[in-house]
Amino acid sequence: MDDPEKLRALALDDDDEPEPQKNVVKLISQEGHEFIVDKDVVMASGTIRAMLNGPGLWKETSGTVPEIQFESITTTVLEKIIQYFYYKKRYDHTPAPLPSFKLEVDSIVKILLASNFLDC
Repeated sequence: MDDPEKLRALALDDDDEPEPQKNVVKLISQEGHEFIVDKDVVMASGTIRAMLNGPGLWKETSGTVPEIQFESITTTVLEKIIQYFYYKKRYDHTPAPLPSFKLEVDSIVKILLASNFLDC
């Protein structure tokens, strides 16, 4: 059995702060809904890529999980954009024909505005 004093010393050496998670990003919608998304997937967005990898200290990259709040993107629009990120990752560099990416007619303008802002 391990010595209790040795275990206590090891516990004191550990930082109380959790390790940063480098492989995920938290995207937060206008309503406050949080999406945990693979970092390599969100890199489909030029805007997000610049926030996470650009020079300088962005508040979005602080903390254990990088998080980005979108004050003007609703939950339904952000969810559809995240679905597109995964679609793009899966089918990028795939020969045609590709399966269609379905959009609701009533949300197309909102999705186009958000995707223009996100550069994706």
